[in-house]
Amino acid sequence: MGVQPAAFRDMGWLANREDRNLETGLPFMRAMARLGAGLLAAAIAASAAWSQDKPLVRIGTEGAYEPYNFIAENGRIDGFERELGDRLCALAAVRCEWMKNDWETIIPNLVARRYDVIMAAMSVTEERRRTLEFSQDYLPPSPSAWLGRKGATADALKGRVGVQAQTVQAAYLEGSGATPVAFPTADAAVDALRAGSVDVVLADREFLVKFAGHDNLEFVAGDVLIGGGIAAGLRREDTELRARFDAAISTLKQDGSLNAMIDKWFPGAKGF
Repeated sequence: MGVQPAAFRDMGWLANREDRNLETGLPFMRAMARLGAGLLAAAIAASAAWSQDKPLVRIGTEGAYEPYNFIAENGRIDGFERELGDRLCALAAVRCEWMKNDWETIIPNLVARRYDVIMAAMSVTEERRRTLEFSQDYLPPSPSAWLGRKGATADALKGRVGVQAQTVQAAYLEGSGATPVAFPTADAAVDALRAGSVDVVLADREFLVKFAGHDNLEFVAGDVLIGGGIAAGLRREDTELRARFDAAISTLKQDGSLNAMIDKWFPGAKGF
């Protein structure tokens, strides 16, 4: 066996001497403790520096469209898009920072650089493509549904229809013969339905399903398919970031992780 380094020889001596005493051992043990603490601090600093080197990406979401995105009881942004967005950021080697923003200003504030990505149950439409660019879709096109009070018929679809402003559902109602009543949030539209201020509400079925069967509310007539799939919205010039998100979404599609998330948050919904 070769000659041991001095530090290891000293440690063996300290451990094996039958006549060792506290006065001899403590200074060495304190020195080793200081060395260990120093190495740990260096490791933490290196890890923090590595994390800080990753680009920061701010993600804007509404936080009011469960289960896509919502504010949990602890005040944290939660939902399908929060879980997915965190996974995308990890795969894209960027740091995520989530920001809540009202739906009506969610596109203008992206353009104004308040954040870098929109993940807010946003359907891909040609009208929106005039202002921003989309990643590949992370949810297939999902149906919209009509929610009314129990006993309502298809005639209610031509009456006062509650809808969230600046959504694909609001655009769909233009020229339909119905009387659209726009609200800042989809929850506000459902509240108006309960109060009798509107006859039906038109929104994504996956959002409305939790209200059907409660408070004398039920689905009315058949579903309607509006717009394309749901995707992340980005500024046109952010081509590298869009490429990173597209690659990450492709990875989750290929390994089945995205379908597992869809099944978790939207049981029975169609995946990829």
